[in-house]
Parts: sequence; C-alpha cells; structure tokens
Amino acid sequence: MAIVFEKTKMLTDAPFHYCPGCTHGIIHRLVAESIEELGVGEKTIGVAPVGCAVFAYDYFNCDMQEASHGRAPAVATGIKRVHPDRVVFTYQGDGDLASIGAAEIVHAAARNENITVIFINNAIYGMTGGQMAPTTLPGQVTTTSPYGRDTSHCGFPIKVSEMLSQLDGASYIERVSVHDVPNVIKAKKAIKKAFQNQIEGKGFSLIEVLSSCPTNWGMEPQDALNWVRDTMVPYYPLGVYKDKEV
Repeated sequence: MAIVFEKTKMLTDAPFHYCPGCTHGIIHRLVAESIEELGVGEKTIGVAPVGCAVFAYDYFNCDMQEASHGRAPAVATGIKRVHPDRVVFTYQGDGDLASIGAAEIVHAAARNENITVIFINNAIYGMTGGQMAPTTLPGQVTTTSPYGRDTSHCGFPIKVSEMLSQLDGASYIERVSVHDVPNVIKAKKAIKKAFQNQIEGKGFSLIEVLSSCPTNWGMEPQDALNWVRDTMVPYYPLGVYKDKEV
C-alpha cells in the first residue's frame, strides 16, 4: 500500500506539552516538514526561546540550543557566524521576541543576519499566566489589563512585521496565520521559503504566525481560531511585508 501521509521525521516522538487547542503544534510541524523537504535536517540548528516553546528542544529532531529570554537572535547570530554552513533558526513568542528581545531582533534584522526567525504572535504572555504582551490588542482583556488594554496608559501594540520591514537589512518578512486549513497551507509555503532564502544566502527572514491561546483567552479552541480570524487578522493584516526579490 502506498504511503500518502506520514509524520515528519524532523519531529521526535515526545508528546507536546501545549494546552488543548494551542496552535504551536501545527507550527512545529510546518517548520519540521520544511526542514525535511529541503533535505537540511542533518545540518540544522534551532534556538529555543523562553516561553511556551521553551521545551522546543525536546520536539525537533535536530541540534537545538536554549537561549536566555529574548536572546535567541543573538545566539543564532553567533552559531551562524561560527558555522556558516549550518541552517539556523529561532522559534520565539511575542513576549520573548517583541518585549525583552526587541533589541536583539531589530539589530539581527538590521545586520541582515542569514538566519530564519519563526515568530509566534498570540497577543498574550502564555506561559506565565496570560499577562498583557507587546502584541496585546487595544481593549483586549488579560490578567494585567482586566478592563482591556488602555492605549492611553499602555501604548499601542507593536506590529513587528511592519516595523522590521522598514529596515534596509531585512530580506524577507511575511505574516501568516494558522486559523484554518487554507492559511495553514500558506504558512507552510512562507516558512519553507524563509529556510530556502537562508540556504541561498539571501539574509534575514522572519515569518510572523498569528496563533491562538485558548487557555489564556478563556475560549473554546474553535472560538479561539475564530477570534484570530475575526479580531487578530484585521489588526495584523496577513501578507508579505518585505521581499528583496520582488
């Protein structure tokens, strides 16, 4: 019997620790499939963040390095410069990348470091209890904004893709989502292109993925996916924000 679908070899057999309905698992698979399809598994090094994906080193079947909170782009830069023949990626949430790690991601992009960044935007701090994040939407309720994010007091969300696309150094920036099957397919294409760009030496690529957090949003999984579609996507429009090839 012909095999038409199977688990990617770039994921281990360790069960994910993520909450039910969380889309980190989907994104992990897209990253792993892209690495496998490009045939670079043996020379790939991933950098895990501090946050919900802190145990990513247990899930990807490649060499992995843990980084201090927010410092994954700096760690990835060091790895890539010492091992320029390796494929290096970071996997980071919005608290890790857009808050404590804001300087690291900006300067990695400005230098056009030849790395791939997978940025998960779920508009909240997931691991630590649902606090307001740099990407929390105006009016969004969190444990530290129980009346909704007040922009007059807390400022506005940081739109990472738009911000980094203004840097001359960045090569490829795209925002995608995984709230339904058509968008999962588009996300896979973007992630694979980001890795391909690195293999071809084209420089810094970042894929921002809008992701759900049912537990901290206080929603059922399907309602959380609908919230991504109806609320997050209008505020964080999907699409290519920079591509030096175009």
